[in-house]
Amino acid sequence: RDDCVHTLIFVTTDEGVTGLGSVFTNVDLVKSSLAQLEPLYLGENALEPERVSEKLHQHMFWLGRGGSITHTISGIDIALWDILGKATGQPIGRLLGGRYRDRVRAYASVLMEAPALLAENLQNLKEQGFRAFKIGWGPFGRHSHALDEDIVRTAREAIGPELLLMVDAGGSDAFWDNGYKWALRTARMLAEYDVAWFEEPLKADALQDYILLRQNAPVPISGGEVFTRRQSVLPWLQAGAFDIVQPDVTKVGGISEERRIAWMAEENGIRFIPHGWNTAVGLAADLQLASAFAATDLVEYLTGSPYVDEIADEAWALDEEGMLPIPDSPGLGLSLNMEAVAKYSAE
Repeated sequence: RDDCVHTLIFVTTDEGVTGLGSVFTNVDLVKSSLAQLEPLYLGENALEPERVSEKLHQHMFWLGRGGSITHTISGIDIALWDILGKATGQPIGRLLGGRYRDRVRAYASVLMEAPALLAENLQNLKEQGFRAFKIGWGPFGRHSHALDEDIVRTAREAIGPELLLMVDAGGSDAFWDNGYKWALRTARMLAEYDVAWFEEPLKADALQDYILLRQNAPVPISGGEVFTRRQSVLPWLQAGAFDIVQPDVTKVGGISEERRIAWMAEENGIRFIPHGWNTAVGLAADLQLASAFAATDLVEYLTGSPYVDEIADEAWALDEEGMLPIPDSPGLGLSLNMEAVAKYSAE
């Protein structure tokens, strides 16, 4: 409760339909942003999410494009798509143009720990049915190359040779000081362990280094979770900075913006796989987006979080192949357990 950076919002209509949204920003900043945005959204047509969201973006140029304002618009946008789906009786994925799949592989996203603890955690997740794993942050890149390799070797041994393994350095961490040469050396090490992608290996603004790294690294390079609005992402896609772009639907501008980024990624030969370190509402939005893009065959599943596992009214369930079903019920296909929401809320 004390340091939560996720806020749920509810958008209500005069027809009695309510949409769910999630914002990657703490509640005080969301309340302030909503107060600024209220004159623009109050009384708007809830069945026009892209137009309404674009209206909010356009009127915020002078109050701070990006940041908490855009994060808050993200939550509004998600909720408006949920309302549109409920009003039309359709899942959001179909409203986005059609469903390429009705299930998608979920990768377990875990923080790195000391090798022995990490191995135990990964083995437990494998027993729960996960068939893809991402290890991130923790001590990686912050102590020694030997420890980094020990962590990756341990992870690969814990899950076996056949399952997907990804590594997230967490280069958007405050005062990250590893540069291009560290990232290239580390990428070469990761290739030896058949790592599927290397995420955020550099500072979040190091565009030229990302371009060089993508050109020279033997593993795919991913990033983009810190970006807000499509305009911030486009130069990176055009410059070839990523193999995989990972916008977060709860901060980038919502489903409307993330869809446009996914289209741009396709046009530039880049994979779109959503960043999902947020809430059950964000996961539900990612599932709908994954259904609407043919190449988006993975979604991130934040493990061990009550914001994902407990606040959903119906528990998430992997099938025997480690896949999550994508709801075909109206909107997000998600309802919340309000007792759990209250339990974990500061409000």
